[in-house]
Formats: sequence, structure tokens, C-alpha cells
Amino acid sequence: METTEIAAVHTSNRHTHKPSFLRLFQCKCPRCREGNMFETQNPYKLKIFMKMNEVCPVCGQPLDLEVGFYYGSSYVSYALTVALSVASFVAWWTLFGISWQNDSIFHWLTFTIILLIIVQPAIMRIARTLWLAIYVRYDKNWKTNPPKKAERMIEEYKNAW
Repeated sequence: METTEIAAVHTSNRHTHKPSFLRLFQCKCPRCREGNMFETQNPYKLKIFMKMNEVCPVCGQPLDLEVGFYYGSSYVSYALTVALSVASFVAWWTLFGISWQNDSIFHWLTFTIILLIIVQPAIMRIARTLWLAIYVRYDKNWKTNPPKKAERMIEEYKNAW
């Protein structure tokens, strides 16, 4: 097979299977799992890292479903930071051991605080994506089915958070 034939086969089979749930950790739209939810892909551009597209650029899914919708993502963010803290505790305990006698618990705590500060922008974005995925499910026919319209949006209060 020539490369053009391989490329044609690859693109024709592109949407024959459901994209992985892990695409949500790349901040992709939960409906099509292809479009980017955020205007910039770099979570460390701190002035604009939380600016979201109004709709998915690929499938047109509205990303702001109602006023104050993303307040609930703080619970997801909390769960992710607790999970990361527990994972770092287990890893630290396995690799270095934890004891009150040699202050290793304080070394782990310092490491975890620094780690959480560094990854917080990414966690906040992932939390928003996962929160939206609770309410907007993957649609295997997203190319033909129109997205559901956001019903409880008040333009005056948009981005009031």
C-alpha cells in the first residue's frame, strides 16, 4: 500500500470507534471529544488559561450551559487534588518512607504543596471538562445530530464569575 492509500484508510476509519474517555483529560469537548474547550491549549498562560470557547469549534456544543454552571467543578477539582495528594503520599512512603523522627512527613508535605501549586492550572481545566462531561455525554452521531441548546443562559450574567 502506498502512503496516500494508508492515509485515506486512516482518515476513513477515524470515527468508526468511540474516542477514549481520556481525551477529556486533554480538555476536549465531551460531546465529540475532538474540539478544544479552551481558547489556548497552554494551561500556564495564567492571564488567559481559563478562557473557554463559547461553543465547541468542531461540533458546536455550547460549553456554558447556564449561569454559574462551573461552580460545581470546584468539587471535581477538590477530588482531583485529594487523589493526587494521596498518590504522592503512597509514592513517597514507598520510595522514601515516612517517619516523624526524621521529619520526612514534612518533606512530603512540602513536596506535595509545591506539586499542587504547579499542577493547579491543569487541574482546574480538567475539572471543568469532567464537570461538563457529567451533563453532556458523548454522541457517536455528533456530525448529524444538532447539539442541545443551552436553555438557562442569561446574556447579562454571562461570565459573571
